[in-house]
Amino acid sequence: MSGEIEARLAGLGVTLPDAPAPAANYVPFVRVGDLVHVSGQISQGPDGLIKGRLGADMDVAAGAEAAKRCAISLLAQLRKACEGDLDRLVRVVKLTGFVNSTPDFIDQPKVINGASDFLVAALGEAGRHARSAVSAASLPLGVAVEIEAIFEVR
Repeated sequence: MSGEIEARLAGLGVTLPDAPAPAANYVPFVRVGDLVHVSGQISQGPDGLIKGRLGADMDVAAGAEAAKRCAISLLAQLRKACEGDLDRLVRVVKLTGFVNSTPDFIDQPKVINGASDFLVAALGEAGRHARSAVSAASLPLGVAVEIEAIFEVR
């Protein structure tokens, strides 16, 4: 199914992949009333996992791109939760972003901006959200970024 949001994504040169399968014993999303809670999506692109540690072997621009890839996976999960109809999205409520970074790295917000900026570009005002951006000593499989989200849907 294709709608207004998927057309906006296409205009940005983005085609959503299939929703990634869970990597452990959890479900990819849970819907409670009008809220969809999407489990953490790790940084991965068409060529595989995006690994690295901010402040060591990855710069902010590469981290922001990894965060954007997480946001693309979040939307793929949301599309699955909405039975293929992303236009049921009312707004992005909250993102929680985890950045694999060294103890002295302080630009976690700039990294997670890669996801935030993408969601606003793709969704307009509905993409504006509350957010946390925190450091992590390591992330699953050595990925650079993991982001979870809460969406309001109709």
